[in-house]
Amino acid sequence: MKFKSIGIINRSNDELTIESINQLIDILNQFGCNVIVSNECPISYKNKLNECDIAKSVDLIVTVGGDGTILHAANLSHDFNIPLLGINRGQLGFLADLKPEEMKPNILSILNGNYSEEMRMMLRVEIIKSNHENIEDRALNDIVLQRSETGRMLNFTTSVSNQYVNNHSGDGIIIATPTGSTAYSMSCGGPIIDPSLDCYVMVPICPHTLSDRPLVLPDNISIEIELQQNNKNKSEVTIDGRSICEFSESDKLIITKSKKKTILIHPPGYDHYETLRSKLHWGQDLRLNKK
Repeated sequence: MKFKSIGIINRSNDELTIESINQLIDILNQFGCNVIVSNECPISYKNKLNECDIAKSVDLIVTVGGDGTILHAANLSHDFNIPLLGINRGQLGFLADLKPEEMKPNILSILNGNYSEEMRMMLRVEIIKSNHENIEDRALNDIVLQRSETGRMLNFTTSVSNQYVNNHSGDGIIIATPTGSTAYSMSCGGPIIDPSLDCYVMVPICPHTLSDRPLVLPDNISIEIELQQNNKNKSEVTIDGRSICEFSESDKLIITKSKKKTILIHPPGYDHYETLRSKLHWGQDLRLNKK
């Protein structure tokens, strides 16, 4: 058995999530696994660790929640190459693809070695602050520059490998991976990208100019973003939904492909396009469901 020690991470403590965690613990214990639960989980269990220490102690992390929980676990585990499996107790669930009612047979299949493994590209971000403080981080979904505390537009410039691309005016910009192309990027009109591709998509948020369109870029380049001079509006950088820092006109945002990848575990029969059809209602005439 490849996965002998398994960590469980959750973010929500609602009744259904806790119910699924208890069921998962029972299944894993029946199979003789060493199970570790995060201290942030309110259930009483003998083996508990701070969630930031779980990745260094297990062979597999199982998240119980939505895609946000997967993103959170990816941030905790990226230095340890620990694979992630998601049980969906959230909403859409593009990443957390295991249904709670199908948990037991699929978990047993995975523990018996019947699963698929998928490598997902990540982004590396470096924020060079005007005070020479550097902030480094990684993203599985996206990196966003967005306005904050104001109703006014941001004015900023993008470059690709130090070659000028465009001046932008709008609410901000999203740099997304193929994984993130079904998240915030999609809601802003960005394309859906097959997760097997290594590329970026640069998507303006509510651009003032209609010709300011999404741009798909190869993964061997860097993206540089700076606010234009005399831009007095406040802005911030978020990474996978986490607010990282304020961003001012003397700061610089540099995005490149990370050397690390997130490893996702899928149950038998996983089909990415079936997930898209199910979540986005492709191939269905929604008018037929109206009463």
